[in-house]
Amino acid sequence: MISFLIALAVLLIGFLTYGRLVEKIFSPDDRQTPAIAINDGVDCMPIKTWKALLIQLLNIAGTGPIFGALMGACFGPVVFLWIVLGAILAGAVHDYMVGMISERHNGASIAELCKIYIDKKIMYYIMRVFAILLLLLTGTVFVTSPAALISSLTPEFFGNHFWIIVILLYYIIATLLPIDKVIGKLYPTFGVILIIMAISIAGGMLFIPQYHIPEISFSNLHPKNLPIWPFMFVTVACGAISGFHATQSPMMSKCITSEKEGRKVFYGAMILESVIALIWAAAGVAFYGETQILQETLSKLGQSGVVYDISTKMLGGFGGLLAIIGVVICPITSGDTAFRSARLILAEWTNLEQKNIKNRLILTIPLLLVSAVLTQLDFNVLWRYFSWSNQTLAMVALWMATIYLLKNNKNWIGSLITALPASFMTAVSVTYILLAPEGFKLPASIGYPVGIAVALIAFVLYVIKAVKEEKIIKEKANK
Repeated sequence: MISFLIALAVLLIGFLTYGRLVEKIFSPDDRQTPAIAINDGVDCMPIKTWKALLIQLLNIAGTGPIFGALMGACFGPVVFLWIVLGAILAGAVHDYMVGMISERHNGASIAELCKIYIDKKIMYYIMRVFAILLLLLTGTVFVTSPAALISSLTPEFFGNHFWIIVILLYYIIATLLPIDKVIGKLYPTFGVILIIMAISIAGGMLFIPQYHIPEISFSNLHPKNLPIWPFMFVTVACGAISGFHATQSPMMSKCITSEKEGRKVFYGAMILESVIALIWAAAGVAFYGETQILQETLSKLGQSGVVYDISTKMLGGFGGLLAIIGVVICPITSGDTAFRSARLILAEWTNLEQKNIKNRLILTIPLLLVSAVLTQLDFNVLWRYFSWSNQTLAMVALWMATIYLLKNNKNWIGSLITALPASFMTAVSVTYILLAPEGFKLPASIGYPVGIAVALIAFVLYVIKAVKEEKIIKEKANK
């Protein structure tokens, strides 16, 4: 229990200290944000900071910090370390940088930002396609999980397919309407529900004597003996760092009214998400006692079933109600913003102006039809591909932010705050796809050294780029 409480405290301290360092390096100023300068009445609109924070939390979270954390808990309490350190040093930095860089480019998508800072041709198109595929996977994952739970709680007459159709119809409405109509009005409330749900579970673990949160150890307790590196770092996904957030932060970058609110909205939302992930990871190991039982229950009941099981048995009827609300509403709120982000990326690609609802329909309907087909795939397979795509996009986004910092700061040392986590995530993403069953299935003797070598090469290229950019900046200053 002591480790858990310390971990919570470290997350808060990280926001107050490292978050300020990140903000200082980025250097927010008093320029007009897109919400003020553009204000198109659809996507670029002023939203109060506290609302923007809660909307950002819902956009990036959904059930990601719950499902990913529970699967990560199968490795044992060592997962606490990755959730805390990953969030402070990588995930929150990633979200803040992407959100703020997007804000300085009129709310541009991650694909557009990669075009500006990485590559104007090949990489640009790769990122467009990659981002849209990730958003489709995300939206689909967040259709199937709530549909399965609602189906289990309603008469058999309706069935899973009925609820999938209902959720997809809702996505059409939420994706098409101006951001202040559904998202701006409902999401702050849903954000509060997500937080209350996590606090209730934390209270149950801390004050009900039968539950014991184990202390952090470096032991790998995974029942299937999956190696911690790189599998745990990919499995946890949203609770520590997530490339999906790079597709979501530009949405709120269009709505914040001051650059100086960015740390609260972007860095703060990620820290909040990691607090939720930490609580659910602890709940997984505390409630079931052994990772073997947790793994077996996940296989038997699925992620939604485990959340319902923990909530109802730990907190009774109130917990069950929170679980149902959380596991139904929270993924849906991330799913619709995933499709909204995909629509905006397609709009950039096709130059279709989005004030016209007809143009929004032209882009939205095909996305949802593809998602409807993807819902027929196995959830666990979808989650694995989503998780790897997630961390790979996070890696690319961190390298993009690194190049931005190199081009906009006199001292290249500051860019290390993104270059170091970018190198780490390069090693994670490359190693995982080489070893994973859904990847190349190579032995560890090949996957580990190749993954580390690719990360080292990327870091060396960064150093060369840093020296070059610093020289250019000094030459401009001397003219």
